[in-house]
Amino acid sequence: MADWEDGYWWSKDGLRLHYRDYPASPRSRQLPIICIPGLTRNARDFGELADRLAGKRRIIVVELRGRGESERAKDPMSYVPATYLEDLTGLIVEQALDRFILFGTSLGGLLSMLITATQPGKVAGVLLNDIGPEIDADGLARIRTYVGRNSSFPTWLHAARALADVHRGAYPDYGLDDWLLMAKRLCRLTAAGRIVMDYDGAIAEPFRVPGNEAPADLWPLLDAMKPIPSLLLRGARSDILSAATADRMAAALPLMERVEIARTGHAPTLFEPESEAAIDRLLARIAKAG
Repeated sequence: MADWEDGYWWSKDGLRLHYRDYPASPRSRQLPIICIPGLTRNARDFGELADRLAGKRRIIVVELRGRGESERAKDPMSYVPATYLEDLTGLIVEQALDRFILFGTSLGGLLSMLITATQPGKVAGVLLNDIGPEIDADGLARIRTYVGRNSSFPTWLHAARALADVHRGAYPDYGLDDWLLMAKRLCRLTAAGRIVMDYDGAIAEPFRVPGNEAPADLWPLLDAMKPIPSLLLRGARSDILSAATADRMAAALPLMERVEIARTGHAPTLFEPESEAAIDRLLARIAKAG
């Protein structure tokens, strides 16, 4: 595993927020990457990617408020994209990041689109992982069935089996070892010896209100992405990003490469061989664009 340092910054409403900071080698001239996880996820989702890329460039993996080591919000209605954007903008300013690359999975991809639109000239390239300006209603309905559910497990095996029950349709080829690995990413061990999901269950409160999961119309935000290299990863079995939406995105963005990951739903892990090869191509294109 690559070494990282724990970093913290403060939100405007006084929350202590966390990120993993994987440093670049002293001789590196490569742009940093900000990685933003999905709705219920945390910094561990980008561990394999950071292991592969760290040292070549700085990797900053954020944990949104209420996830991982970031503090839980006092007001659950602050768990919305507008507040997440404000939090992330604060980190960008504090770290004096003049130019950077964004990797966003699901909700993290929505935030990547918002950052690109609100930080003109700063974003050199974007990876959108299984997300677009339109989110399929079936996928949202599925997510609402489990987000915020107060689950507690006596062992990692129990946690792995519970995750398999929920996500088997997205990863039909997974075996027990894969589900255990997912459990170690999504869950944490409490002081009482129980295993729980590593996020504040209150994130579900605004998410369950139709329209709060994303701004009403994100299609205009793609205009800000037109001049920069981008990559769209889509799980072939995704119920969040439809093939039709991915087609429309590719048509709207001349510098976007679209890659579909077979026998995968929402969302690709970023360490599939096809994903890694596509990420390497994106970084090469960004370097060439200067």
